[in-house]
Amino acid sequence: MKKNFTPEDELLFLALGGSGEIGMNVNLYGCQGRWLMVDLGMTFSGDQYPGVDLVFADLDFIEERADQLEAIVLTHAHEDHIGAVPYFAADLGVPIYATPFTAELVRRKLEEAGIEHEIELNIINDDHGSFEVGPFAITYLPLAHSIAEGNALLIDTPHGRIFHTGDWKLDEDPIIGEPTTEEELTEIGDEGVLALVCDSTNVFNPAPSGSEGAVHRGLLEEVQRHAGKRVLVTTFASNVARLQTLGDVARETGRQLCVAGRSLDRIIEVSQENGYLADLPDPVDFDTAMALPRGEVLILATGGQGEPRAALARIAEGNHPLELVDGDVVLFSSRQIPGNEISIGSVQNKLAERGITMVTDRQSMIHVSGHPGRPELEALYGWLRPDVLVPVHGEIRHMQEQARLGAANAIPVNVVQKNGDIVRLAPGAPGKIAEVRAGRLVLDGDIIVPADGEAIAMRRRIMREGVVIVALDGDLNPRIDSVGLPLDEDYAEFLDEAQQDVVAAIRKLKGAARKDAALVHETARLAARRAALRWSGKRPQVRVILPNL
Repeated sequence: MKKNFTPEDELLFLALGGSGEIGMNVNLYGCQGRWLMVDLGMTFSGDQYPGVDLVFADLDFIEERADQLEAIVLTHAHEDHIGAVPYFAADLGVPIYATPFTAELVRRKLEEAGIEHEIELNIINDDHGSFEVGPFAITYLPLAHSIAEGNALLIDTPHGRIFHTGDWKLDEDPIIGEPTTEEELTEIGDEGVLALVCDSTNVFNPAPSGSEGAVHRGLLEEVQRHAGKRVLVTTFASNVARLQTLGDVARETGRQLCVAGRSLDRIIEVSQENGYLADLPDPVDFDTAMALPRGEVLILATGGQGEPRAALARIAEGNHPLELVDGDVVLFSSRQIPGNEISIGSVQNKLAERGITMVTDRQSMIHVSGHPGRPELEALYGWLRPDVLVPVHGEIRHMQEQARLGAANAIPVNVVQKNGDIVRLAPGAPGKIAEVRAGRLVLDGDIIVPADGEAIAMRRRIMREGVVIVALDGDLNPRIDSVGLPLDEDYAEFLDEAQQDVVAAIRKLKGAARKDAALVHETARLAARRAALRWSGKRPQVRVILPNL
């Protein structure tokens, strides 16, 4: 590798997102002076980025080397794998490759962003479809996951073959799609696999993830148990197999299907355009659903993660055209994503207040994960027999554990890396050889800015401590106001005392000091801040507005 990180006659791996975290997957492979990007995802913001919804990997490394990038290859259509495409694809300026279902969802994102005609979007139509870009020959290998057309990538290079799993699981009854078989995977292993770059999400699960067919049986039994009641099922909108299952359950239990949520409408439309959900019952509208006898409707709704604007939250609050009452049932056919516990609990408490029965995957077999448990990982190790295991798609604890599991299953080399680590896979002993910057960006309003920038840092400080504003007139007399200090009953007294403190502090400035704008500013700021600390125990941000001195 050259000093400017250009790959020479070697095979490199670099994660810019998704290693050391779950979500925001962006992976790069380097060979013979060229780079290949696998996935371009994002994640959703939490409390650490107030006022922000979307978080992206910082692509500065590859943007500076965009002339070396061959293509972006997408494994599947979950947001943590495609969500950043409309924000960065035009700047990167390379072709995108995807299977039809994923490509259509990406096309719609590009269309919404007004850049559809700026991006070359290539559709790989066949299972096991292959193409070449630069020194990379890529083959799509279907694997089961919680979305249509989940794929692994078999990447052939001059230095050996990489099996990049994407998100995956083993499923003997997947409902949608035909995953690559054990025999096919074993044959790939017989031909030789240099490196397995593998999903780590569920490595602590000692059991297999389970079959979508088993979920069909569980949901059927659960809906049948609640005969005569209005039943709502919430699930991940992107889980096309689950939508098919729920359509079948509605038909088998004599219920009409009603769909609530724009993301569900979009996924159903794209699925049907691509040959999926062909026999899904035609949904009834909200008015029709509410006019049906309670036991003759099955509602499919978004919002299982507690999203405040989603259909389930609005139904729980009683401000949606669909209504649930005492005795009705909500089935959570989804897992609780870490970080969403509070928002999910809030929705569930509102449902409980209305006397609505809730059933989760802890009580009934109504959901299975889309990621592999330990037995599935061990099975894949045995079929592929890679020389090197590179865990990805997990927090550090997940990736470390998968490395231990790989070692226990006779994989010779296990490389635990994190975002920004450049790993040389070949030639020579595989391992980390360099580290580059791999930060985060956020979509703040309409602007993409560094996640560690001053705007976000200031917003955090204001959120914790509040803000005080001191406006000085031409005679340096202050007017003070504040936001966020816990002084409701004592507010007027605080303002009066703070004003007196600022006046007294400025009066101590004599002669030329009273004309020194920086000194006046700092004197007023400190006086106001000390007053706020004395009255509230808070150390607010203080903004001083000065006259022309």
